[in-house]
Amino acid sequence: MTDEDEGFADDARGEEGLARLVAVERMAARMAAVPWFAHVGQPLLAPEREQARAYLDALGFADADLVPVRDWEEAAFAAENPGFDSAWWDAEEQLRAALNSEALAHVDERELQLVLPRLAERAAAPARRAAQEAAVLAKMSDAELLQAAVGAAMQSAHQRALVEIAAGDEDHAFRHKFALFESGRWPIAVVGATFHLF
Repeated sequence: MTDEDEGFADDARGEEGLARLVAVERMAARMAAVPWFAHVGQPLLAPEREQARAYLDALGFADADLVPVRDWEEAAFAAENPGFDSAWWDAEEQLRAALNSEALAHVDERELQLVLPRLAERAAAPARRAAQEAAVLAKMSDAELLQAAVGAAMQSAHQRALVEIAAGDEDHAFRHKFALFESGRWPIAVVGATFHLF
């Protein structure tokens, strides 16, 4: 490959990377419109069950049982339970690390370190406000649990952004996970062989 060919390749990579960063910026602009936690505790609808199953299948936990979380007290138990499935945590972390490496093949690390925190900032305020409103309606005042819910929302937004930058497939687990947040839910954790969805 000549120097000129390499230059064209770099230009193409730069244009593609820029398009992916722009897509994440557009995603960030939509964070305020996500109905964060709007339907926690409500009966699960069929599309939400399907999305949850798609998430578990894509993550490699097809045998996990889906259990709706009925209230904030049950959510606290699921979020704080020391028996959470470390294999589930490891599977998500492996996916995140793989996406991060793939993303860096398309965009500069400095750009990635700018766009991802900006996305988190755009998600944090509306997610926190919505979680507080849901807690007030439920007469729940556990500040640590609220912070855990908001942290989970920000983490999922981060994961979803990495899918966008890395051009992850349409059936990626993190697409399905974030879609559950977009449905007003909180996908809490896999505890034992049970996926707790609030």
